[in-house]
Amino acid sequence: PVDKTQKMAELLGLRDECGEGALGAPLLGGSCLADNRLNLDVYPDGCHRFLQLFEARQGEVVQVEFLRLSSNNHLLGTTLGILPHLKHLKSLVLKGGHARDEFGSCQCGSLTHLPPDIGNLRRLTHLDLSFNSLSTLPSCILHLPSLRVLLVSHNSLVALPEDFGSLSKLTFFSAMKNHLKDLPQSIGELVVLQDLDLSENALEFLPEEIGKLHSCTEMDLSGNRLLSIPDSLANLKSLRRLHLHSNLLVTVPASLASLPNLSRLDLQNNHLRVVPPEIQTSPFVHLRGNPLGEPEPSPQADESHAGGLRRLFLASGEDSVIHSCLSSGSFTVTSEGCKVVLACGIHFYFPPGATSDPLRIDFRILAPNPQWVKLRHHDVLLSRVLELQPHGVKFKQEVQIWMPYASPQTLRQREVVVWTFSGQSWSDLRTRVERKRKSKKPVAHCSVLHFSWFLVVSRLVQNECQVPTEGTLLFSSVDPNIKVTFPPGVTEETRSVKLQVLPVSAEEIEELTGAAGCRASPLLCLSQDSPVDFLRPVRIQLPLPPGVTGLNLDRSRLHLLHGDLEGQTWDDITSQVVLEFTHLYAVFEVTHFSWYWLWYTTKTYIGGIAKKVYERLRMYQVNFIALQRKKDPEQVLLQCVPKHKVDPVLKKLQDRYRGPEPSDMVEMFEGEQFFAAFERGISIDTDRPDCVDGRLSFIFYSHLKNMKEIYVTSPVDRKGQAVKGQVSFYRGAVPESVPEEASRRRKGQDSLWLATLPIKLPRLKPCWGENPHPLNGFSFPPLNLGNAETGYLTQANLLSIARRVGTDWQTIGLNLGLTYPQIERIGYNNREDLDKQILEMLFSWAQQNSEDPDCVSKLIRAMKESGRQDIADEVETIVELGRQKYRESIRRVGL
Repeated sequence: PVDKTQKMAELLGLRDECGEGALGAPLLGGSCLADNRLNLDVYPDGCHRFLQLFEARQGEVVQVEFLRLSSNNHLLGTTLGILPHLKHLKSLVLKGGHARDEFGSCQCGSLTHLPPDIGNLRRLTHLDLSFNSLSTLPSCILHLPSLRVLLVSHNSLVALPEDFGSLSKLTFFSAMKNHLKDLPQSIGELVVLQDLDLSENALEFLPEEIGKLHSCTEMDLSGNRLLSIPDSLANLKSLRRLHLHSNLLVTVPASLASLPNLSRLDLQNNHLRVVPPEIQTSPFVHLRGNPLGEPEPSPQADESHAGGLRRLFLASGEDSVIHSCLSSGSFTVTSEGCKVVLACGIHFYFPPGATSDPLRIDFRILAPNPQWVKLRHHDVLLSRVLELQPHGVKFKQEVQIWMPYASPQTLRQREVVVWTFSGQSWSDLRTRVERKRKSKKPVAHCSVLHFSWFLVVSRLVQNECQVPTEGTLLFSSVDPNIKVTFPPGVTEETRSVKLQVLPVSAEEIEELTGAAGCRASPLLCLSQDSPVDFLRPVRIQLPLPPGVTGLNLDRSRLHLLHGDLEGQTWDDITSQVVLEFTHLYAVFEVTHFSWYWLWYTTKTYIGGIAKKVYERLRMYQVNFIALQRKKDPEQVLLQCVPKHKVDPVLKKLQDRYRGPEPSDMVEMFEGEQFFAAFERGISIDTDRPDCVDGRLSFIFYSHLKNMKEIYVTSPVDRKGQAVKGQVSFYRGAVPESVPEEASRRRKGQDSLWLATLPIKLPRLKPCWGENPHPLNGFSFPPLNLGNAETGYLTQANLLSIARRVGTDWQTIGLNLGLTYPQIERIGYNNREDLDKQILEMLFSWAQQNSEDPDCVSKLIRAMKESGRQDIADEVETIVELGRQKYRESIRRVGL
């Protein structure tokens, strides 16, 4: 929108005597009022200054023809009331996006309406209301007789007024990034409209009247929900560029290929299956990302199956409804198609004909492993890994997948992408973010023709373009003030260029550097798919750091830094390029792409500071917590908590747990592995897949629960006394031994230790199972529940489980299938001893079900139904370890 504003200003002749575009000219003579121009959008108190100027120099202000104001201002309402007095006004810019929130993200302006008297500005030809909060188009705009350029991009418009066509002189209209669902028929009355941008809305169809825009040369309808386009578009003989990519188009009219002036027809990333030969063979048509060559689905078939598709709510291995998230299961898809809903919120849609024969689909929800899930710089993990088997199965039609994900506020101005794993590497899928109708929770929607592993991540928004030999322009959708201009002759062959921007707030820079005067522009990353540098310099425009303008710029404090693609080195290239400045921007030219960063500071060398800040932007401040359960102090909760979650987590846990205060703040990378170890004789159950030499392995993900709840034990010879110890957290490989002095160390710059938290265990309880009759003659028969392939539960395992049960034993027994008389008899026979009640209940059930191959699954289900997810997790961990040992033994003998 910013770039098109400048372009239209030149077309309309809005230039001043200095040769600068009036919409972005530098301030003359150090004054914000220069001849017929008034530029106040660079000031945080611009509206206040306008009111002061109007009061002191009213005669000059009412003659102003070009006015720029920021709409992020509490005095905007008062200012709007005065604007109708500026009868000579030709260009009015009331944009938001100048203010930033605590995360450095641009904030939309507060403008929600305009006063009716704005319609009296008879000479107004240019109106920019971008980056605001408009939900409807102000009616006064329709009364502006001279309006030729209207920009309302980045608002919340859901519809345009029916009489929108009354703007008969409109030549340029941009409403990108809104919520438009349809267009009024009167849009066809804009007979002189040349440029129409309706990209990234929610349009589902276009009126036939759009074919009456005979003067239109460029039309951007990309990023909508269009299922079809009217044949009348073929009437637009002046059309040069038509952007229809990223829609839901199934087919397009062949007549589009006959448009005489069309030089680009972009149909990438649609659902095109039937493409006329004239379109498919045309050299200016771009079709990438379409499943071409497949039969077009029958609308009648879709209607007939829409209401009759099977809808499966899946429990573990069966079609039923459950209330907790499953880690694995299966379902069957037939040629009729079906809708599948997993209990964890994942949805599938298999259209009719997706598979010709019945196909069994197995699914698993896996914890991400950083050795496998390689996160790129500034990526944030938003979900667990979904595995779908058979791997590589080919479907005849695309299968739709909806994956729910965590959506913290800190991820604004980033994009959500579903990754898929090929067996070698992760790659992006075309992803659309939607929200569930009832809960409003976000889900990531993608379409696939094969199954593998899937994962939802958040990354920096990626803007991409193709650079042809004639050059082009690329700007950031995160910060439209950042743009890259490719001149003609910049390349011999078309190449792809990607642009990413990471906004960094002034407060964040100050906190990370400790220097009050440090400021930095957004962090810009440019990359391309060609190893060859550009033939001609590429022009880059970066906004000046916050608080710095052309009026107060001290060039000796400005540094332009260049970093490699991994951000490991940062070089000051200020003296190697020609830096040009306006009151808002710095402009320079380069031929090589990587990271670029504009800093404003008194320091002479800042490469090391930039590297430190870059690394800190990828890290999280966290606490480690070790808490004991109040009712059972030998059960200990270990958790790694990001800084902003510490207080609410402790508040939530204080009723059930007690323990020391959290550790000091430490910093960790997303996806980093660390370990927890109990020292001084305290040990944990080693029958855990995540236990290595008595030390637990964690993986830190900022938006997942990094926690484990375990039982700890201590030496038998402590003579009934409580024992003190500690749990130590550290990075890197597990050390072979832990010296006493090392265990006392806190975190340090060169230390692997993160924190050491004290812990105290109470008196040792009687240790079950140490001899044949530990409890007054109660004996434990040898047991092997389940089978080797799915994992055994042994006598020792049941003893370990019994220690956790407590007073819930009756509820658990009933859910296991024991009768009320059995429960009553067990309680009466052992009425003085809770431990014996639990043991008799468990072993009575085990003896009755020892021949049942599904008895372990029944035990897990009973624990979940009894509200004991902790025991269910322990049983699943035990059997998973058994499965692993079984598979390892099979591999060893070569079977």
